[in-house]
Amino acid sequence: MSEARADNAKTADRDVVIRVQGLTMGFDDFVLMRDLDFEVRRGEIFVILGGSGSGKSTLLKHMIGLLQPQAGHIWVAGSDITAAEGAERDAILQRVGVMYQMGALFGSMTLLENVRLPLEVHTDLPRDAMDAIARSRLQLVGLGAFADFMPSEISGGMQKRAAIARAMVLDPEVLFLDEPSAGLDPITSADLDRLIQRLARTLDMTIVIVSHELASIFAIADRVIMLDKESQGIAAEGDPAVLRDTSTHPWVQRFLRRTDSDEERPA
Repeated sequence: MSEARADNAKTADRDVVIRVQGLTMGFDDFVLMRDLDFEVRRGEIFVILGGSGSGKSTLLKHMIGLLQPQAGHIWVAGSDITAAEGAERDAILQRVGVMYQMGALFGSMTLLENVRLPLEVHTDLPRDAMDAIARSRLQLVGLGAFADFMPSEISGGMQKRAAIARAMVLDPEVLFLDEPSAGLDPITSADLDRLIQRLARTLDMTIVIVSHELASIFAIADRVIMLDKESQGIAAEGDPAVLRDTSTHPWVQRFLRRTDSDEERPA
């Protein structure tokens, strides 16, 4: 390899925040997806798509270390989360933040207390410092005035924002969002899309999203992968608008154009 090509390869490798290689997911003798290979690049909004039961959320759980694969490896910020144990594994997990589908806020805690919790678990900072950091994250998501509110006192969209603030409180390299628009009306969903874009651009944050909300996907995704349950693999990868307009894969066309399987394919 020439020196120039070697330098380009090193640069490309530095831009890879997550690398999934040969990943097979399943339970006991059942295989859900096999031999998945893809990369997530630094600073991009990367979306995992697929039909119901295709394994979108299961893939996310593998990527954040909640599930072990049947085969394959997942590197997060250069470390293999599938092989790490103990302190090494904890160190990897502190480099990612996760917002679960329904927010998963603790109902008995204020928003400030919810956002502060990861700092209490993972740092030795004094309380006033933790409060200052938690308040700054709430401010980032537009909830600075709601720090002392309980989750039950705010809307579903605000709960999602508070959950994002909590996921960001340890300054993760990668932010994972599981169905962030689920259960939200179109206006609130669009507001959340704008927040996600702003966080990605202003903080240069890598964001991985599980979603099937096409309006949000076309609005914010830099790149997507599409999981196909029938083939047990990735049916397509790339810019969602480009895939919609150019893919020759029948299922990809139906999914991205929201057409019935019996409809005539658009010219």
